[in-house]
Amino acid sequence: MKQTKILLPETEMPKQWYNVAADLKNPPAPPLGPDGKPMDPSAMSAIFADNIIEQEVSDQRWIDIPDPVREIYQQWRPTPMFRAHRLEEALGTPAKIYYKYEGISPAGSHKLNSAIPQAYYNKVAGINRLTTETGAGQWGSSLSLAGQMFGIDVRVYMVKVSFQQKPFRRSMMQTWGGEVLASPTDMTETGRNILAQDPNNQGSLGIAISEAVEEAVSREDTKYSLGSVLNHVLLHQTIIGLEAQKQFAMVGDSPDMIFAPCGGGSNFGGVAFPFFAEEAAGGKQTRLVAVEPTSCPSLTKGHYAYDFGDTVGHTPMTLQYTLGHDFMPPGIHAGGLRYHGASSLVSQMYHEKLIEAVAVPQVATFDAGVQFARAEGIIPAPESNHAIRACIDEALRCKESGEEKTLFFNLSGHGHFDMVSYDKYLNKELEDYEYPQSEIDAALERLPKTAL
Repeated sequence: MKQTKILLPETEMPKQWYNVAADLKNPPAPPLGPDGKPMDPSAMSAIFADNIIEQEVSDQRWIDIPDPVREIYQQWRPTPMFRAHRLEEALGTPAKIYYKYEGISPAGSHKLNSAIPQAYYNKVAGINRLTTETGAGQWGSSLSLAGQMFGIDVRVYMVKVSFQQKPFRRSMMQTWGGEVLASPTDMTETGRNILAQDPNNQGSLGIAISEAVEEAVSREDTKYSLGSVLNHVLLHQTIIGLEAQKQFAMVGDSPDMIFAPCGGGSNFGGVAFPFFAEEAAGGKQTRLVAVEPTSCPSLTKGHYAYDFGDTVGHTPMTLQYTLGHDFMPPGIHAGGLRYHGASSLVSQMYHEKLIEAVAVPQVATFDAGVQFARAEGIIPAPESNHAIRACIDEALRCKESGEEKTLFFNLSGHGHFDMVSYDKYLNKELEDYEYPQSEIDAALERLPKTAL
């Protein structure tokens, strides 16, 4: 029989995370404060625990995974890698297709890889309450579970359109003890101001972040936790790529191209960065492709500039590809990708042409997700469908050219709580939306003047 699952023993689970900042020729640009000057890391202590800040600014290549974190990881890690034999056959491609399946985590996605260490480090720092935001609900679910494991109360500001589209994600958070609010709310100054301007505002990740940060800085017993974008989050996610490297070695193969969805960047960084480490060490060069929606094309159409991570401007400014911090995305069903900017590390690597990026339309991603589900059996999250679309497109190019490439994508989560989105697709109710260039150009005029 053909080998389908590549299973890594628990004893082979990585003991360290990989920090890509150590292998970049140019050091990452520092965050800026409101005055446009580099911010001292200690200034972030109003938002984050000190041990989290240490990881955020670290330039060490390898950072140990604490034993309590690894013990919880063992409940679902290492995650399986699959050879997609049936998809290859359905496509008629000479390419080999592999995928890493992060949907087996209790929360159903890769987000738990960072939620567990963030809850752990906050608990060690004496923090017993966290605020956060969530789009599709995968991060909010993950942090709610992690908070339950370490005895930390969690309040989640969930983007209103996702709050309405994905009720069972909300139920998951509540089952694990998380408190869930539809953002924008009337509980923060940020939310009240936005609702005064537009009572029907459907929300955005930028707004939800503003609300969560505003609450965290106003309470001494509370810190903020972020599910993507920042360096320490991408660091925690590298366990995905590190496991995948060992699994490829088990079958004597290695990828030529890697695809992963990219909103804030944790998914992409988690699978791609360890393979960049191979290249940085003089090994094989692998094409690393970040895949984003045409409706939120921060890498492929955004400006490379300093900008806030949230809508109101509570966060430090970071150098990133951005559509503007006041960007209001359309209500696409890949809620985890509805963000105005990209991780500074991902943005720098894209700017320096170390990685690639493509944007794909919504309907085509669901075409790919359904094709994958009918071949491989797993119904993917809408975010994961973006990577699947780009991977299938490349496999079809290989069919035309006859190239026998090895393709690999990160199946970052299952779509069991996204079936309303699939219903709309199957009923031909989904639409494509391409963000207008005029709006992107106008966003440049609204970037922070102190950072230009």
